[in-house]
Amino acid sequence: MISLKSQREIDNMAKSGEVLAEVHRQLRDFIKPGITSWDIEVFVDELIRKQGGIPAQIGFEGYEYATCCSINDEICHGFPRKEVLKDGDLIKVDMCVDLNGAMSDSCWSYVVGEATPELERLMDVTKEALYRGIEQAQVGNRIGDIGHAIQTYVEGEGYGVVRDFIGHGIGPTIHEAPAVPHYGEPNKGLRLKEGMVITIEPMVNTGTWKMKMDDNGWTARTQDGGLSCQYEHTIAITKEGPLVLTDQGEGA
Repeated sequence: MISLKSQREIDNMAKSGEVLAEVHRQLRDFIKPGITSWDIEVFVDELIRKQGGIPAQIGFEGYEYATCCSINDEICHGFPRKEVLKDGDLIKVDMCVDLNGAMSDSCWSYVVGEATPELERLMDVTKEALYRGIEQAQVGNRIGDIGHAIQTYVEGEGYGVVRDFIGHGIGPTIHEAPAVPHYGEPNKGLRLKEGMVITIEPMVNTGTWKMKMDDNGWTARTQDGGLSCQYEHTIAITKEGPLVLTDQGEGA
């Protein structure tokens, strides 16, 4: 069942999104060579709680951490760990915040130290794909319009769009209907209505879109060992257009 949010609920989710966005803003300076993804986990957990929120991923379907920290060829759901990050690593930090019952969800990609031109291009294309999807999140459009905009752009740039992990509705729990694929056909699928709140979170690979799972049952990585990048926002569907609830402001 898809829940349509009231203006009050959207306002509260925006406050949750601001807590989350502040964490991502502070991660820009925190992430550097020599730290570990476990350091990121501790930093994020403490900062969310300091702002009055709860790291909502802890305990969700048995997950144990405040963050997913996916490195290089890891697509998503990488466990935070004590492996030292080195110059040129690509790390995706995904988190959810519960602020007084209001949910938000956002993943951002960071390069550790200096990026190569190839890595910068992958990150630029992935972020552009996210915003092309958001542009389609309009009242009266269909889910397929979002996926089609992302897929055609990404594949036109020579990359692969992950099929196995997709966006979703959010609130009052982390994962709600509808499913929001990052591929598809225009004018197909569920029609978007005012009051829906969804995530759009394309995962873009340098090679094949296909994935394989680690033995831990959580972490997915590229089948061919290529890099994977991801950006994600939580978006409210409003009559004025898409409203990004996890916007980081200038510099993002």
